[in-house]
Amino acid sequence: MTHDLLNVLVLVVSLGVIAQWVAWRLRLPAIVLFLIAGVIVGPVFGWVRPSVDLGDVYRPVVSLCVAVILFEGGLTLRLHEFKEAASGVKRLVSIGAIFAFGLGSLAAKGIGDLDWPVALVFGAIMVVTGPTVIIPLLRQARLNRRTASYLKWEGIINDPIGALAAVLIFQFFVYSGGGDPLDSVLISLGIGSVAAVLIGGGAALLIGWAFRNAYVPEYLKAPVMLAGVLVVFAASNMVQHEAGLLAVTLMGMVLGNLELPNFEEMRRFKEYITILLVSSVFVLLTADLDPVTISHLDWHAIALVASMLIIVRPLAILLATIGADMKWNERLLLSWIAPRGIVAAAVAGLFGPEMLDAGYEDAELLLPLVFAMVLSTVTLHGFTISWLAKRLDLATPDDGVLIVGASPWTTELAESLSKELNLSVLLVDSSWHRLREARLAGVNVIYGEILSDELQLSLQLNGVNVVLAATSNDAYNALVCRNFAGRLEHDRVFQLPMYAPDEGNRQKSKAVARPFTGIPAFADNAQYEELWRRHFQNWKFYKTKITDAFTYDDFLADLPDESICIGVVREGKRLTFHAPHAPIKPKAGETVVYYAPKKPGAAESEARSRAEERKQTGNDVLSADPADDALTSS
Repeated sequence: MTHDLLNVLVLVVSLGVIAQWVAWRLRLPAIVLFLIAGVIVGPVFGWVRPSVDLGDVYRPVVSLCVAVILFEGGLTLRLHEFKEAASGVKRLVSIGAIFAFGLGSLAAKGIGDLDWPVALVFGAIMVVTGPTVIIPLLRQARLNRRTASYLKWEGIINDPIGALAAVLIFQFFVYSGGGDPLDSVLISLGIGSVAAVLIGGGAALLIGWAFRNAYVPEYLKAPVMLAGVLVVFAASNMVQHEAGLLAVTLMGMVLGNLELPNFEEMRRFKEYITILLVSSVFVLLTADLDPVTISHLDWHAIALVASMLIIVRPLAILLATIGADMKWNERLLLSWIAPRGIVAAAVAGLFGPEMLDAGYEDAELLLPLVFAMVLSTVTLHGFTISWLAKRLDLATPDDGVLIVGASPWTTELAESLSKELNLSVLLVDSSWHRLREARLAGVNVIYGEILSDELQLSLQLNGVNVVLAATSNDAYNALVCRNFAGRLEHDRVFQLPMYAPDEGNRQKSKAVARPFTGIPAFADNAQYEELWRRHFQNWKFYKTKITDAFTYDDFLADLPDESICIGVVREGKRLTFHAPHAPIKPKAGETVVYYAPKKPGAAESEARSRAEERKQTGNDVLSADPADDALTSS
């Protein structure tokens, strides 16, 4: 039964985007929700059957989507990361891939009871550890950069390698009937690799040259790049079947390391496209599963999946990394984390039906087995990577505060937050002189240009929870916020205003337009020069812990009118800055940080005493915390 094509496409895209949003909201692995959505609309209710509804267009559409996804993954590969983890990465993508292929094929034959041709294709597909799954997991787990580099490089490089190996094995058994000698297979592999390097690398250099010399206008750069990916993919496939996967990955790697001007916006455009494609393709592939075929999965399938998780992957990693410059905790994490994703599912979806048509009956189990691996690895690894990374001491904390711009006021703020509240604070400035006071105060500082590639790549951004741009240049602050908004959520990027709201209306020619700035920090009366004046008037930072006895309303009632609320420290030592148009109401147990005139010693406990008096009823006296603590000493 076929369905209206328009309705099918709208349903698939909508489900994918909704699944992405739910995954973000609930902090779940998005791919799990893709699979659930696809199973519901496909095998369960039969609302969508992509191979029937899309007809002959189905496989080309999936292939092109995978090509764009791999290209975007290649863009994220930076050579400096490869140099940092070079020894381990080389082992993972060479010896590790060979061990994974051999052990996976043996498990598929011996435990999964598959015919050798299907077992070998399955083993090749299992070499693939998808970047579409790895990269979100890395963000979720906040791994340190070295360990994250291992997983990212392995996933992105092994994706086309595993797919190409599966292609060659598939061709060997299907197109030649298994009669071609080994040397012809190796020649095909060589031809495909050379074609991928020449076409993919050449296209990247050509596009880079055109962009540098302004032969392509800004508004056409992203479309030209996308069209180039599709052309490279198709051209490489004409030389060698599925060599396009390797070609587009290489194209992305070369373009990503050319340091092209304004490339960040193009990369972001590609990320948006990739998010849409990943969600849609996963829903399509899952919806196309045959319920009858799924019912054929027996204990052999369960045993095969279990063996791939607890025997094949750990053994392959341990054997491949003998003698490598890798720590034991890194080896343990890599031995467990190997989620399969879109490329594995897409390759299985392409080759399974063709092998079945060629007479290999076990090929009908190929796609369900791969999906079982995808679901198992994504679920288990997605829900355990954060826990395991913390236990192995490979995770970076996520409570960091990044302050850009050193001044007497920001230095005092950084010192107060780090020393009195034990928050991880980093103060960055391009002036060694401006950082002098912060260095003497013991604040963690970085000397350099925050917008430079070198400095941004050296920062442990996985540990940054909130950013405050507080230099004397309003336009520069906006640029910093715009840069970090792409890495963090926009509601965690704040900017210290230069003008008050009413003054900003009179200074429209000087103030940066609101859409280009970060969230205005603190309060309407908190501007750069005003905070400087208050600093030299001996204002101080204070903290007050909200309790059931001393509520936030009590705190506001006793707060001087001119005081400025800085933010709230929530559970887990995560600081949230206050914003005038999005005020925070802290709960009991949370700590409010505010900026106020220095309190006389005798008056420090009066506010809390008045609150307790208001709370007293009869003989009942509610307990309260001690008086406000000054974050900085007199």
